[in-house]
Amino acid sequence: MENELPSIEETREPPDVLAPVERRGSALPLILTVVALVVWFAFQTFQMFVERNSLSELKTNLEAAMQEAQKMQIQLQTLIKQTVELANQGNAAAKTAVLELEKRGIPIKGPAPQPAK
Repeated sequence: MENELPSIEETREPPDVLAPVERRGSALPLILTVVALVVWFAFQTFQMFVERNSLSELKTNLEAAMQEAQKMQIQLQTLIKQTVELANQGNAAAKTAVLELEKRGIPIKGPAPQPAK
């Protein structure tokens, strides 16, 4: 029986002879993932600060225009109010102007009624 293959029991080494298996590099993917996430969050934070500063500059630049628009709106409302008062007093041109403004969808508010005493 010299040509026979060794049995499974014969090919196994005793358990104390087996060397422990080292698992090197198993932390590398985790480390790379954590580093990539930190870099990504840092980049996103930087971008948000840049955009916040840009929006602050835009707001500052638009403040003057907004104040001017509000000033013109108040002037227009005053003009319309005075035109309505003239129309209520019987001025034909003011009546025509008020009718045209109403046709074009501009809200016309008459003078507020005086509270009764």
